[in-house]
Amino acid sequence: MFTGLIQAFSRVSEIVETDDGKRFTIMAPFEPEIGESVAVNGVCLTVVELTKGGFEADVMPETLGVTTLGEIEVGFLVNLEQALRVGDRLGGHFVQGHVDGIGTVLNVTDDSDGRRIEITPPLSLLKYIARKGSIAINGVSLTISVIKDDAFEVALIPHTLENTNLSDLKDGAQVNLEVDMLARYLEKLKS
Repeated sequence: MFTGLIQAFSRVSEIVETDDGKRFTIMAPFEPEIGESVAVNGVCLTVVELTKGGFEADVMPETLGVTTLGEIEVGFLVNLEQALRVGDRLGGHFVQGHVDGIGTVLNVTDDSDGRRIEITPPLSLLKYIARKGSIAINGVSLTISVIKDDAFEVALIPHTLENTNLSDLKDGAQVNLEVDMLARYLEKLKS
């Protein structure tokens, strides 16, 4: 379980093809433990090896196919968050690290207070996206500010732009989306 409050963003330093997918080597300003979960661009990965200044994680074909991790190359900046520990403060929202779909950035607009980003999600996710509700974009907990017919908009404050890889988003970019898990459970209760 994560909060969507990014602890660091760092570079992927190596990607190796394996029999079971790919192994990513990621630089990190913290030292995780082997077996620990770390959200990488919003995808929950398990630390399998420690390296000097970072860690390695295996990414299975299923994950490569349903997230943006399949498109990442050496040198890409990724958002990192270690899993919550009992007693940690919860400042974002509950984020599982289970990506629900890939969204496409339609429009990036700078404004006086930061930046607005309009995203088209997969149509199947629209029912879970509510104005003033929470969504994780590349692992970052954000509040939805505008709902449109087939898109939504979030506003990024300067702190978010300075401390996540969302500052690099351009029109046409693809992003990992995780809807608020409470919305999924509410739908299940209704059925």
